[in-house]
Amino acid sequence: MTLFWFLSLLFLVSILLISVKHTKRPWRQPPCPPGLPIIGNLHQLGELPHQSLWTLSKKYGPVMLLKLGSVSTVIVSSPETAKQVLKDYDLHCCSRPSLEGTRKLSYNYLDIAFSRFDDYWRELRKLCVQKLFSAKRVKLIEPLKEEEMRKLIESITESASQKTLINLSEKFLSLNASVICKAAFGVNFQTTVLNNERFQDLVHEALEMLGSFSASDFFPHIGWIFDLFTGLHARRERSVRDLDAFYEQMIGLHLQKNRESSEGDFLDLLLKLEKGEAVLGHGKFTRNHIKAILMNILLGGINTSAITMTWAMAELARNPRVMKKVQSEIRDQIGENNKTRIINLDETNQLIYLKMVIKETWRLHPVTPLLVPREVTCGFQINGYTIQPNTRLHVNVWAIGRDPRIWKNPEEFFPERFIDCDIDVKGQDFELLPFGSGRRICPAMYMGITTVEFGLAHLLYHFDWKLPEGMTVENNDMDEASGLTSHKKHDLLLVPVKPLDP
Repeated sequence: MTLFWFLSLLFLVSILLISVKHTKRPWRQPPCPPGLPIIGNLHQLGELPHQSLWTLSKKYGPVMLLKLGSVSTVIVSSPETAKQVLKDYDLHCCSRPSLEGTRKLSYNYLDIAFSRFDDYWRELRKLCVQKLFSAKRVKLIEPLKEEEMRKLIESITESASQKTLINLSEKFLSLNASVICKAAFGVNFQTTVLNNERFQDLVHEALEMLGSFSASDFFPHIGWIFDLFTGLHARRERSVRDLDAFYEQMIGLHLQKNRESSEGDFLDLLLKLEKGEAVLGHGKFTRNHIKAILMNILLGGINTSAITMTWAMAELARNPRVMKKVQSEIRDQIGENNKTRIINLDETNQLIYLKMVIKETWRLHPVTPLLVPREVTCGFQINGYTIQPNTRLHVNVWAIGRDPRIWKNPEEFFPERFIDCDIDVKGQDFELLPFGSGRRICPAMYMGITTVEFGLAHLLYHFDWKLPEGMTVENNDMDEASGLTSHKKHDLLLVPVKPLDP
């Protein structure tokens, strides 16, 4: 008798499941590529997800639904759909998803660094824009940039005299690390506390961990077992622990010095806010807020500008015509070349063709090809498709930059396409979104733009650049590496030559 009731119950449940499965939804779901049981479409992401998703979008359209494990994810890949997400319905999807792989780490300031959208987050962002990344603050750190640039020019001049290869990828990263660290902590890492190499290792490891595959992010209830088994969780803990120890060391040094200068470094300002018991939302500004802001500065500021400068120089090395034209603009405007000449912020602002070169670099090589994921908090429609709450959402800016409907010959590096073109990178033109848009736009955008212009202007003014012996424009590789950011897979090696040399 018990078996009869069990079989009857099983039959009823089966009928119910079949009827639910075939019930017509009252809303239109975006098209979704066929997936596999359990993992869904995860296997279709490939080593470079932004490229794989671009290929899929050609078949399934600019609004596409994927099942990544148990997580529903929508990918938008056209300016029109990006505008709807980042402007029209920005408030509906400007929160961050609860990434379980990060949340399980035993450092509660990570909840602030990757915070969801609310009044508290809005005030924290406003503080960063006004106090840390304003035009006034950028002007204040200009002497730091000039000092580090002089060191870099001297180093490259020595290589130029011997006509030896230099690793521009490393040079750019070192330059940015030195400037950011001095601006943030007032410390020279080449002589004190941590050497540059070890500090860069900390940043590299943290970025790699952020961009790594975490099973718990796609299978929230059971994925942590896989992360423990593979050692990813322990590696993430170690990475954040090392950074936390570094923050504590910097904070300790600043508290010992008890600095009271009106215009100190970033950490001075943040400690004053903590001491003054500043209020954010419904709570006070705490030590955890300081660490969260420092993490965003380090991971968002050092690598990104270096990546853009590397890609720009790689493209210029492949396009001698553009290289010659941008160098002519800089040298004609700045004047006679001499080894001590430093180009100031006002002068770089007048280099119109250089700005076009940088825009074209961002079009082809956006640092974050898939904007950091958002989470839908309130349902809305895009192109007639309903986007449900709790859906994760990505904007594929890499695909938008290669859309042939917008860009003529999109694979060609052609800065002149921006002549008499109003498209800018400040988040209002959805054809070009290297810094994102809407409430989640990069708060340090102005600092990032000026940093890239400053670095490229000097290297193109002071030196000519040649490919390594035996390498031609055609075989100069432009492969991307996988990860959260789209950096060059192989380091950029070029030979510097002083302009007056034969």
